[in-house]
Amino acid sequence: MEIVKYGNPVLRTKGARIETITDEIRALANAMIESMNASNGVGLAAQQVGYALQLAVVDVAGVEDRPSVLLIDGKEVAIEDWMPMVLVNPVLELGKEKECGAEGCLSFPELSGDIQRSSSVKAKARLIDGRDIEFEAHGFLARALQHEVDHLNGILFIDRMNSATKASLAGRLKRLVKQQR
Repeated sequence: MEIVKYGNPVLRTKGARIETITDEIRALANAMIESMNASNGVGLAAQQVGYALQLAVVDVAGVEDRPSVLLIDGKEVAIEDWMPMVLVNPVLELGKEKECGAEGCLSFPELSGDIQRSSSVKAKARLIDGRDIEFEAHGFLARALQHEVDHLNGILFIDRMNSATKASLAGRLKRLVKQQR
């Protein structure tokens, strides 16, 4: 699937709730995983492939330099056993502790910046097999989840940048918008 770039209005669209997980939704999730992997990404929201839906995929397995912790029922589990993670209608409760870290986005090629985010989240979502799940994430997984859930709500990582960082990227952002026309 082609990844939508900054300037496309679908990126600013809040996704519709998914009431029923259909074969079409499962096929979309699988195509999103393939696109994320082909682009060397760690997450992808439905908006990034042109669908305004509450659907995101995340896969932080194998990211060695930015550790992640996943807790289910209060117990740490192996990240690899849960990746890629397909989340339908995810809702996050942000932890109080914040940390600054580098982020990029597949919809903003070759652009990155430091973003302040919660270092942990509690999440509720439906998995693609229809099961409801609640879990806690720390580290890079928490950051990736916040980034993707922001996408599902029409919020972009540049919206989370401090004004100086965003100002320094203004020219590159304008070029990206022009390329979309």
